[in-house]
Order: sequence, then structure tokens, then C-alpha cells
Amino acid sequence: MAQEALSLLVLSLTYLGLALGGLPGYRMNRAGVVLVGASFLLLLGTLDLEAAWQALDAKTLVFLFGVMVLNAHLAYAGFFGLAAERLLGLARTPLALLVLLTLGAGGLSALFLNDTMALLLTPLVLALTRGLGLNPVPYLLALMGAVNTGSLLTPTGNPQNILVASLSGLAYLDFVRALWLPALLGLLLQVALLAFLYPEVRSRKPLPPLPPLRYRLHRPLLRKGLGVAVGLLLAFLLGYPLAQGALVGAGLLLFTRRLRSERYFLRVDWELLVLFGGLFVVTEGVRRLGLAEALLPLGESPLGLLLAATLLSLLISNVPAVLLLAPLVNDPRDWLLLAGGSTLAGNLTLLASVANLIVAEGARKEGLGVGLGEHLRFGLPLTLLTLALLYGLL
Repeated sequence: MAQEALSLLVLSLTYLGLALGGLPGYRMNRAGVVLVGASFLLLLGTLDLEAAWQALDAKTLVFLFGVMVLNAHLAYAGFFGLAAERLLGLARTPLALLVLLTLGAGGLSALFLNDTMALLLTPLVLALTRGLGLNPVPYLLALMGAVNTGSLLTPTGNPQNILVASLSGLAYLDFVRALWLPALLGLLLQVALLAFLYPEVRSRKPLPPLPPLRYRLHRPLLRKGLGVAVGLLLAFLLGYPLAQGALVGAGLLLFTRRLRSERYFLRVDWELLVLFGGLFVVTEGVRRLGLAEALLPLGESPLGLLLAATLLSLLISNVPAVLLLAPLVNDPRDWLLLAGGSTLAGNLTLLASVANLIVAEGARKEGLGVGLGEHLRFGLPLTLLTLALLYGLL
């Protein structure tokens, strides 16, 4: 009885740390909190090391690692700077710039991790808007919304989609076929909202020539990276196993004379991988203690599952929410609702998504603040409307 009470205390503090981003008074981020929580569950005997090892989902971790290596290669090659320059160079008016930024950032986030896109595109958007004499705020909000909403489209768009794809066994093409319309309509909806909230972006006054964007292009790396990326995409569309394909792609990229392996590994988000691993163990502890049974009523209807995914994502973050709710899911539609709710919840507040925080922090370093209230008046209607669209279309 004492063991169960202590285990409940450990789990409560772990999920509190996930909600707060750390535990007050302790220098731990979410990955540290989860790893400590998992180790305490082993110490208390809630599960042993063998059970913890079996709780890890190797396919999810391998898939995530492979996507990170691909992103690192393309970043070193200058692909993302080149893509942004070519895409945004088509803009002739402030409204066209908003549309192209939204669709471009959303599309890139669908193919690559949304947090990566937020990190790489924020300085480009700031430099571009300032060089053109435009108010950066609506374009930064567009970037936040686009990397979240656009990432809904594919299993490679964000960590929670990677997790859903791995646990559900949904094929890449099935994911895209079901979610392309909610993602596209969500992106167009955010353009309309921003045009309504910021009248200056509706201007059709011609823009001056775009200022040059600063990035370094390495053409041999670019050719190899794009070749691997296209090959992976075709393999996924043809039904090749996602994790296996991602690992093969990572191996092909690491087999090179141009970049040291250490440079790839510097760009791999090891903290995220540790977070995933710890969460698998913590969730197994929740299952063994029978706590997940309290969530069963939430999975009795598609609407209940969608609302639960949204609310839990806001409370404890999206990946833990997906792991907690995964045992309630019975069919492909419910898996898609789980992916959609956990992803679109990230648009609600400035703090609801890591991608939002990356953009906000990048802007803050340049002396520009994006306030909670300013984001909320954009994020609240966007989230409610896109969730309604997702539910109606699925």
C-alpha cells in the first residue's frame, strides 16, 4: 500500500513537472523530470528494468532519430534558407507574403519536424519583415500557426504524429489522405484571421525588392540530402516501414566525407529522445497501477477523445497526452483524431506548443515581444475552428 501511494506521488509530481516545464526549485526541464520519475518508479519496484526496457517503443525512437539526422543534413546544406528565399521571393504584396509564408512554412513542417522549422525560419522572417519595413508580429503569428497546423498533415510533421504513426501502424499515405484537407483549410483559415486582425497585411501595395536572406548553400550536400529525402518520401508512400526507412536514410547521410558525424549528432535533439523514452516508462507505470482506467469514459465517443486529447495536451503537453490516451483508441479514425487534437491544441496559447516558444524566444532576442494576449486573440478562434473542421471532416 505504501509502495502504491509513493508511486502515485511520483507520477503526480512527474506530470506536474511536465505541465510546468520543470519542478519549482529544481533545475530540471521536462526531459529531466520524466527521467527522474521513471527512475523513481524503478526504485519503488513499480516496474523493473526489464519491464522498463520492454516499455520503450523502438520504432518511434528510431523514426524520430532518422528524421532529425535528415533535418540536420538539409540544414547544413542550406536547403531551408534556399526554400524560404525562393518561396517568399514570389511575394509582391504584404498579403501575398502572408499567404506564401503560411503555406510554405506549413508545407515544410509537414515534411520535416515543426520545431525545426520554427527554429530555422524565425530569424529569416524577422530579417525579411524588418528589411521590408513591415510589422513582424502578424508574420511571426503566421509562422507559429503554420508550423503547428501544417505539421498535422503527415507522420513526420511533429513528434506526436510520429508517435501516433508508430503505435497505430497507419501508413504514410493513409495519414496524408485523411488529414490533407483539415490541414489546408486550417492554414487558409489562419490567413483569413490574421488579415482580419491586422488590416495592414491586407494591403496590395507592391513591396520593394526583398532583402537578401543570409544562409550558406552547399550544393553537393544539398543534392545528396534532397535525393535521400525524395527517396524516403517515395518509400513511405509505397508502404515501406517508417522507422526502417528513416534509419536507412540516416545511415546513407552519415556515410559521407564532407561532414563529420559529430556535426550531425550536435543537431540531434537528444533531450527529446530522452523525453520520449522516459514517457514510455512512466506510462507503463500508469498502466500497471491501473490509473489509465479513469480515462476510459473519455474514449467512448470520438468527440470525447478529441476533447480529451486537446485538454490533456494543454495540461501536460502533447506527447504525454498521446501516450496516456493511446490505450483508448480502437480504429484509424480515432488515431487521427488523437493526432489532430494533440497537434491543433498547440495553437491555443503561446505556451501550448514548443514551436510557439521557439518563435517567441527568437523574436525576444531581437528585441521584439509577442504577448500572451496578442497570441490568444489569434490562437483561440483558430484552435476552436480548426478542431471543429477536423471533427466534421473525420
